[in-house]
Amino acid sequence: MQLSRALEQHIAVFGEAGSGKTVMLSSFYGATQEPQYLQKSLFHVVADDLGDGARLHRNYLGMRDSARVPVVTRFAATSYSFKIKMKDGPKARATNTKPFEALRLVWHDYPGDWFEDAVSGPEEAQRRVDAFRSLLGSDVALLLVDGQRLLDNAGQEERYLKSLLANFRNGLLSLKDDLLADGKPLVDFPRIWLMALSKADLLPDFDVFKFRDLLIDKAGDDLIELRTVIAGFVEASDALSVGEDFVLLSSAKFSADKIEVTKRVGLELVLPLAAMLPFERHARWAQTMQVPRKVAENLLDGTGALAAVLLHTKVKLPGPLGRLVNLVAPNVVQAAVELVGDKLKETNAEALARHDHLTATLTGFRMDLDKGEEQQILLRSQR
Repeated sequence: MQLSRALEQHIAVFGEAGSGKTVMLSSFYGATQEPQYLQKSLFHVVADDLGDGARLHRNYLGMRDSARVPVVTRFAATSYSFKIKMKDGPKARATNTKPFEALRLVWHDYPGDWFEDAVSGPEEAQRRVDAFRSLLGSDVALLLVDGQRLLDNAGQEERYLKSLLANFRNGLLSLKDDLLADGKPLVDFPRIWLMALSKADLLPDFDVFKFRDLLIDKAGDDLIELRTVIAGFVEASDALSVGEDFVLLSSAKFSADKIEVTKRVGLELVLPLAAMLPFERHARWAQTMQVPRKVAENLLDGTGALAAVLLHTKVKLPGPLGRLVNLVAPNVVQAAVELVGDKLKETNAEALARHDHLTATLTGFRMDLDKGEEQQILLRSQR
């Protein structure tokens, strides 16, 4: 987490070529620009780069109006930044004592080709390293499992799954020497790696438990090996979750002559996963695990600010905002983590009543994660 007047969260998306990354990103952004979304939402989603926003919106409109699938990009690592700007009125801004006013989501799209094909030469090899290095600050990583490929290998899903996980494992190993200076493990590294079923609409009988069970049954050993490789990159590898969280994602419902963009699965969880899953998990790890001080500080970076907003706690704002975590008592963070169930709903309702859209949005995000589990499209690790 990076903190200024916007709390910045990074999410890294990994998937083989054709697994649906471009369609998913376009569907995520395009839906936030629809009139219905703008009317009911407490915030605006604004692309920091106007060109990126126009391109993604055009992709979405092409799907919605012309059943045109976006052109797949190859060997192009791209990061997209979106500001989540609250609709609070002038009075709310004038009396604002919150540590931040907005959220920012940075979405890193890492080319699947680089996990499947050999690089063409030193220049491309360096671009691959630089691209991976740019996403090291991500809080959450999504590893996409292509629903179409599962269908293509029905009854022998292990052939696809083992190949997928081996490609990622070997791709990471090929980067390791370039990423670890003097072989020292990294403190700043994605620590939550979710397994995500893309194109979930093609498997309508799948809930998140069936998806989890398929992975464990067909490729459980490969998941363990992938975790071992990722653990080799990170300091305090106990504070790491790989293949323990699962989510179903579908960008739209596709047919021969129509793409129904309103029939989506799981994309409404992207913002809640990026904003709130690291808060819950990192705070728990820092409390229950014996980790080096610099790792604990990294895990807790930004959690104090989030806790203050969730609990509507007024804070003083002198000095660097990035050090706000040191101004918020640990018991405040713990109280925010324990804000669940009826108390969470009550806090959300109170925030809505006083037009505190930031607190309402963040508590709403936590409620969205709970709802995702109730609908069996999300499964969170309890570790």
